[in-house]
Amino acid sequence: MTDSAPPAPSAPRAVPHAHLATDVRGAVLRLARRLRQQKADADVTDAQMAALGYVVQNQPLTIGALTAHEGVTPPSMNRTVGKLVDAGLLRRTVDDDDKRRVLLETTEAGAAFVFETRRRRDEWLVPRLSALTADERRTLADATEILRKLTRS
Repeated sequence: MTDSAPPAPSAPRAVPHAHLATDVRGAVLRLARRLRQQKADADVTDAQMAALGYVVQNQPLTIGALTAHEGVTPPSMNRTVGKLVDAGLLRRTVDDDDKRRVLLETTEAGAAFVFETRRRRDEWLVPRLSALTADERRTLADATEILRKLTRS
């Protein structure tokens, strides 16, 4: 009987598209971070901004619908909404059809805040897009559609 060395561990299998996944994730996160910095008021958190932006587009809506969309717990969303109400950016109203139901709507200040933040973000991004070649902008437009597809899957 001869002693033999244990078999060498096999090389880990490469995960298909792992390098691309890392590159896309990193680039998207860096871009999102830069865009998030372009808020009309730095004291509004990213979570508050996301909630406020969703209410602007879908109002009136219930806190339950907002909670489900944002994927957070009801207590967390209640805190977020409370801070937005206290800041004068959101208001709670009673549903005319069901007096037990509370609806969320943006105030004029809340809508203005969202639109100003979007304007600042576009103002930051437009010159950077302008610096790209026409081919790069077409590629980016195609990539944008692909990124939307990824978010729907």
